[in-house]
Amino acid sequence: MLRLTTISRSFGDLRALDEVSFDVRPGRMTGFLGANGSGKTTAMRIILGVLAAHGGTVIWQGEPVTQGVRRRFGYMPEERGLYPKMKVAEQIAWFGRLHGLTPEAARANTDRLLEQLALTERAGDKLEALSLGNQQRVQIAAALVHDPVALILDEPFSGLDPIAVETVLAVLRDRAAAGVPVLFSSHQLAVVERLCDDVVIISNGSIAASGGRDELRARYGTARFELVVDTDAGWLRDLPGVRVIELDGPRALFEPAGHSQPGRQVLETALRRGEVRSFTPVVPTLDEIFKEAI
Repeated sequence: MLRLTTISRSFGDLRALDEVSFDVRPGRMTGFLGANGSGKTTAMRIILGVLAAHGGTVIWQGEPVTQGVRRRFGYMPEERGLYPKMKVAEQIAWFGRLHGLTPEAARANTDRLLEQLALTERAGDKLEALSLGNQQRVQIAAALVHDPVALILDEPFSGLDPIAVETVLAVLRDRAAAGVPVLFSSHQLAVVERLCDDVVIISNGSIAASGGRDELRARYGTARFELVVDTDAGWLRDLPGVRVIELDGPRALFEPAGHSQPGRQVLETALRRGEVRSFTPVVPTLDEIFKEAI
């Protein structure tokens, strides 16, 4: 397991990270969320040793992380760090060699990743000839080529079209299924919601919320319900103990306003008035949780 314990970092008078602590568990995808300037990239760079922490410790498998262990991590920075004049396959294999792979292993891993990321036909092209989305896929391959024991990915879905996003998701899920802890940041909350097992939300250098996706939904979600009837649902406004959030003809979104069992009360009333087409609890989206947490 990868663990950050009370990590702090300042740049002059700016406190970029203030005793940040969270875990990235084996075999799980952890979404790292925060606004621009919240401290995500700083925390990732400290994990990789690119920046030094001014306090706290990065732990790997119960021990302070060493530079030797960091060489086994996979890192994808938000800013592309590839060589535009170098051919795609040569470049990925070269990164594998930098991490200590034999030439044969580097080539075999490169070929496998090119196939998984739908880049085989571009293997002999120079990077600069590729679209930005395909360059992003090459960057991901470079982070994966040495079979890392942990993955740290800064905005891996940036610039990818929906098909490419699905391709990358499949590759990352495979790594997580093999037991690799994966930490990734993204502004695409819909993608994070589908992909992540755990969520860490950072705001102004401090952890605002962290935990399993379903745990956070339960923690931040209020008891909201959606009711759809066969006639106008305007009568719901006059029902005691209920606050209507949205009303659109036969559809209403509501939450309790002091009543102990508003869902049951509303359903019983609706059934007495006519046909009920649907009645469901509403789970908060990650976007709603993020806004409330920060």
